[in-house]
Amino acid sequence: MRRGGVCFVLFILFVCISARIRDPYSILGVHRKADTQEIKKSYKKLAKEWHPDKNPSPDASSKFIEINQAYELLMDPERRRIFDTTGQTEDQPNFRKTYDYSSYGRFDPFDNIFSNFGGNFHFNFKHGDGTNIYMKQSITFKSYQNSIVHLSKKQPYLILFYAVWCVACAHIEPIWKRLNEELEPINFGMATVHAEREVELAKKIGVKTVPYLVMLLDGHPYHYTEPSVSMVSSVDFIRSKFPNRLVQRVTEGNLESFLGGWLDNKVRVLIFGRLDIIRLRYLTVGWEFRERAVIGYVQMDRADTDSIRARYSVSNKVDTLLVFHEDMHTPVASVAMTDLPYPTMRDIIEGNKFLVLPRLSSQSVFDALCPVESVRSRRRLCVVLVTQDDPSHDPSRAALREYAISDQARERDRVRYTYLFREKQVEFMNALTAASGSPLETNHHIVILWRKDQNHLKYEWLEGGWEVEPDKQNASQESLRAAVQRLLHSNEPMPYETVVQELFDEHAQGIVWRIINKLVSVQDYLRDNVTEDDLLPAVSILVTVLFIVAGGYIMSYLVRLEEERVAKSNFTYVDQSGKTTLQPQLRVHELRGETYNGLVRMLKPGCRTLVMLCDSESKSKLMPKFHTACWPYRKNKTLMFAFLNIERASAMEWYKRILVLGLPEPRDLNINPKNTIGTVISLNGHRKYYCLFHAKHPEGAYGLHPVPGTAEKEGLRRRHPRSGISGDFMGFSDNESESEASDAEVGDKKKDSISSNRPLLNYYSNILFEEQLLEGLSNWMDRLFEGSTVRYHINYWPDWPGK
Repeated sequence: MRRGGVCFVLFILFVCISARIRDPYSILGVHRKADTQEIKKSYKKLAKEWHPDKNPSPDASSKFIEINQAYELLMDPERRRIFDTTGQTEDQPNFRKTYDYSSYGRFDPFDNIFSNFGGNFHFNFKHGDGTNIYMKQSITFKSYQNSIVHLSKKQPYLILFYAVWCVACAHIEPIWKRLNEELEPINFGMATVHAEREVELAKKIGVKTVPYLVMLLDGHPYHYTEPSVSMVSSVDFIRSKFPNRLVQRVTEGNLESFLGGWLDNKVRVLIFGRLDIIRLRYLTVGWEFRERAVIGYVQMDRADTDSIRARYSVSNKVDTLLVFHEDMHTPVASVAMTDLPYPTMRDIIEGNKFLVLPRLSSQSVFDALCPVESVRSRRRLCVVLVTQDDPSHDPSRAALREYAISDQARERDRVRYTYLFREKQVEFMNALTAASGSPLETNHHIVILWRKDQNHLKYEWLEGGWEVEPDKQNASQESLRAAVQRLLHSNEPMPYETVVQELFDEHAQGIVWRIINKLVSVQDYLRDNVTEDDLLPAVSILVTVLFIVAGGYIMSYLVRLEEERVAKSNFTYVDQSGKTTLQPQLRVHELRGETYNGLVRMLKPGCRTLVMLCDSESKSKLMPKFHTACWPYRKNKTLMFAFLNIERASAMEWYKRILVLGLPEPRDLNINPKNTIGTVISLNGHRKYYCLFHAKHPEGAYGLHPVPGTAEKEGLRRRHPRSGISGDFMGFSDNESESEASDAEVGDKKKDSISSNRPLLNYYSNILFEEQLLEGLSNWMDRLFEGSTVRYHINYWPDWPGK
């Protein structure tokens, strides 16, 4: 009975302790029966609202992490089930319930074995604090992606991959503890990963063994490559991965240029120290505020820094931090201590991270200076001076800067004074000048903004602009003061409202720098991941790629040499009009009575002759295109090339005879010679068939397709289903009346008779000029050599007329 009572008391204590832990459902604002879609929707809304880059609240980072942890818990079915049944949640992303039995002195089976040899060696598989330091800091792949990568933009992370039965992991445990003690107070994030459980994360990082140390900066992992882990080598590794100019060394020679560089819209911070090396805490504070501050380090025991120390009355017995805005002679904040703590440095810089008159140079600056306030009575105003990036506009900016630090600008918590460059924030200015009451010339004008939400803002323009002349400056300042006080202390609405997009980031790197940084990242990755065993395959791949590239270059060079040789070997052709044109060296014969037998009748088996039909007028236009199409086949000994002059009566009569022989039934044909210009005939003298090409009458348009296996027997098997005229596809018709009847049947697609003497239109009313007649010849020749063109067989080759 007593044992049952004790258990009941322990259960009550457990429930009370668990109740003090925050509820993930209340964090995300969902009920306990919410499904994954509702949880995701609520998470996206809250993450957007509390994102540190969007929300200037000091609690934004912690709230954002809390939202991510609650989302991760509720999206994990097992962890959600445990919370729903026991009410237990945890702060660590990879929490797994473990029990601490260290006080019971658990039995280690290896102790007796090695103690027999008189040694004190132990495997050090501790069940108390030793193993718990890894488990307490353990993270999952989800928490790495959702939280750690984002936090590493401002907080460096050191991640150790370990395994339970890893002797080396147990040996470096004291080193990891000491690293925690040294680095956590200076804003280092420390995390561990169970490599055997988080295989996907280990694969993503590139972990091949344990223990494995990785430093994460801005989402980029840097690998520790030393063979053994020690305190000194780990610190040197961490120091080497920070950017080189993250903290600059300042001496008398570069002090003026350093403090005078505030035109980049960043404050200047001088840290005076006695050590010759830059301490890690200065590097981490520089990393956290690198977007808003430039850190300089002054070593005090050097002769070239004594004048700097004397100028600002800095003691050489303590470390000192000075923050400068636009005035390089007087710091706006300072702190001097024997050992500057990181929280103190962070608070000083955080409170003075913006210039007196900062520039709206990015969306993050705009969100910090002009935060969202939806309630009109508590609205926060942003006074913006419109200028250009020109020295002539410096007086206007200087006058507003003096006004901002004067007694007239008292309500600094609700009013911020800024300026922008009109030529760089074009879209933002277009949104402000869209209203009818906007000034025509916005330079040297002030606009007062109130952001109702992320994209909607209300505004009004200051009447009269911003004057810097002595007789008008007081009036401008008084007008600005009256406008600001009126908007702060009354509920008077502002006259204009607009929707703005994100501001252009003036600090973003250009494409060249992004490429350079990417190449550097690739170099670091290869250096960290490519070992000697991997070097030979990598070199082999590189040599293969170089060989392929070199081979391609050599081939292109040889092709270019061949083209140049062909261009030099061209000969000239003079037509009847006396026009001279360059023709490639391709032997083209004229088909006439003297060459008929050699080009047609006496061809050897497997040989063919390609004949182009033309007249004297079209020869000069068609012959170069015919040469170009036939040029790739110039070395083929089975081909010969010729042209047929249709102006010769014998040539036209011979052409008519072979067409009649190719028809299923002999007919009396009426051929218009003009319609045959551009026709190409492939003659196979040995097998007694020919193939026809003409751009106006493609074979497919009439349903002429060879049947595989019967091409030698087929001839003209099919005709156009509506034509009925067996010669239309060849550029002729058997009589004029039938041709006109065919035109009537086809309809509007045939506008002119094929057999008329007028220029032809194709079936779709597209006029083909003589220069276009041979455009499809190359494709037709490919089909010709494939055997996919229609063959028209004849019984014999007719004699040449008149011979």
